[in-house]
Formats: sequence, C-alpha cells, structure tokens
Amino acid sequence: MQRLFSSFADGWPGRGLLLQRLLTGAALLHHGIAHLGAAPEFVAPQIVAAGAGILLLFGLWTPVAGSVIALAELWIAISVPSNSCIPIGLAVLGASLAMVGPGAWSIDARLYGRKHIHTPDL
Repeated sequence: MQRLFSSFADGWPGRGLLLQRLLTGAALLHHGIAHLGAAPEFVAPQIVAAGAGILLLFGLWTPVAGSVIALAELWIAISVPSNSCIPIGLAVLGASLAMVGPGAWSIDARLYGRKHIHTPDL
C-alpha cells in the first residue's frame, strides 16, 4: 500500500488532507442517509458511496475508497442529470484523495507508513 503514496503528508498539508477527508466523508454520509427512502435503483450507489465515505473518514484504504467514491458519484450524476453538481463535486474530491493519499493523520499512515527501526549501538 505504501507504494501508492509518495509520502504521508504532515504539518499543514496533512491538516488540509484531514479536513478534506472529513468534509468529503461527512457529505457522503449525509447524502447516503438522506436518500435511504428513495427508489431502490437509486439507493445502491448512495449506500456504496456512504460506505466508502466511512472508510475515508478514518483514512483507511484511501486509494480504494476514493476511487469507489468517484465511480459511485459519477454513476449518481449520470443517473440523475437534473441535479448533478454535488455528485460531480464529491467525485472530484474522492478522485483527488485517491491520487494524493490520506495524510499523516490516518489509519493508512499508521498501518503502511514509514517505520523507524532503531538498532542498539554495539
């Protein structure tokens, strides 16, 4: 998984990625919950996007979650073309997170980040 990221951004860029992940994940959860009573053929992409949004909130499997979000939101934008601004925006946010990575404050960074090995002095 580490090969998918050039680095796990720390400092201000890492905080920006954290905010982007939190905003995108919260928006996906909100839209997933709001559309639970919709027609059955329209609920599936919303549930998939909301599930990927949960992964994104925690920063777990960010490249996979971001790609799934981008595909699901594009599916929503194509199936309901009258109101496609928000799904297209969420698709762009998901794709950008899939490309950039989760940042230092994520589960991905803890699981797949660089490890420091300390050797005792001989």
